[in-house]
Amino acid sequence: MQRILCAGALAAGLLCAVQGAQAGTVTVLTSFPKELTTAYQKAFEAKNPGIKIEILNKNTTAAIAYVRELPEGQRPDIMWASAPDAFEVLARNKLLQAAPDTKNPAAPAKIGNYPLNDPQGLYYGQALAGYGIMWNTRYLQANKLPAPKAWADLTRPEYFGHVAISSPSRSGTTQLTVETILQGEGWDKGWAQLLAMMGNAAAVTDRSFAVPDGVNNGQYGIGIVIDFFGLAGKYSGFPVDFVYPAMTAVVPANIALIAGGKNTDEAKKFMAFSMSTEGQQLLFDPKISRLPILPYSSLKAPAGYPVPQDVAQRAKVQFDADLSENRYQVVTSLFDQMVTFRLKELQAATRAIHDADKALKAKPNAKGTELLAQARSLAYTALVGESNVKNEEFLALFRKNRRDVEVSKQLTGLEQLWATKARENYERARSLAQQAQGMAK
Repeated sequence: MQRILCAGALAAGLLCAVQGAQAGTVTVLTSFPKELTTAYQKAFEAKNPGIKIEILNKNTTAAIAYVRELPEGQRPDIMWASAPDAFEVLARNKLLQAAPDTKNPAAPAKIGNYPLNDPQGLYYGQALAGYGIMWNTRYLQANKLPAPKAWADLTRPEYFGHVAISSPSRSGTTQLTVETILQGEGWDKGWAQLLAMMGNAAAVTDRSFAVPDGVNNGQYGIGIVIDFFGLAGKYSGFPVDFVYPAMTAVVPANIALIAGGKNTDEAKKFMAFSMSTEGQQLLFDPKISRLPILPYSSLKAPAGYPVPQDVAQRAKVQFDADLSENRYQVVTSLFDQMVTFRLKELQAATRAIHDADKALKAKPNAKGTELLAQARSLAYTALVGESNVKNEEFLALFRKNRRDVEVSKQLTGLEQLWATKARENYERARSLAQQAQGMAK
């Protein structure tokens, strides 16, 4: 067919030229930062001069929607991202294609108890990621703050106004961090801890990169991040450090061949390169700072670099990707309505709770203590109980297409109810805390 087009009229010749220009191009759909994608692009193209890598950067949620909307033959070739549940969505929708010959046989089958690759062979672990806390050492010293070690530390009053996080609805890595806390602590206790942490937040950013950038430059003291943000800052020479709390998980960042892509054979070569010894060594670049899937015995790791298996053995959370994927929309929407869009109200309630707690410790009062407990309950209780997120009918509503007018109306109405209730709860909590503080005078 291509020969006929090339031998035909001028228009057909132009079409052939376009097809020829596309033949050696692999389109990689990814949420990863340019520091990582550029390094892999340059290294791969140097080894494969006939193949060009085109990077298409989208956040994970937008990437899934993008692949879904494109017809077969027009889709990107590769999906490359941190969120395992995103790959579950694509696999369930038959949008991924197995590429077993791209795997590196030297990679382990599991990281801790978590499988490195999809059991069906539709996506593969290319790097590893854990979740934790980064901080600016100079900022903490200037503000006389201790370095946090656990998520619960970030609920303490001394950290008020010093913490930053990105919105999980805009960042796949933050969604995984939030989900890790919820799975580790349980739904109710997890939300109580998250909301108390978020009451201390200085900002909820709409870009995941804004948090590490802000900590690196001292805009924020502490950031809740995926590990490579903290490690990249540390190994690039910024005055920052990073810790994995015990309540963390180590899971693969995955790469997969998209079904219906344009250049499958060339795409497989890029996937294989990313998992090769040479490709894995690139992860130690200070600007990338990711955990490799290959054992360190086959790589040259920087001194003191975290060892994935050691982190996984200490981690208390065995991450459940199916559970995360099943309630993804509920978690992200609830976080937005309770935190992202209501941050000022949550901050005000939290400040009042901290002030009342300090006053009551100095001058105890039984009634004040009771009012303070009520304030905490109002401010730090999720608007959706655990029974709801186990209800398949409730969860199914959030998985429906929001472009459907009736579905959109239902979801918008529910989210508006959450927003209103959150605002009322925070205002009531602030008022009760102020009353409690007054009783300690």
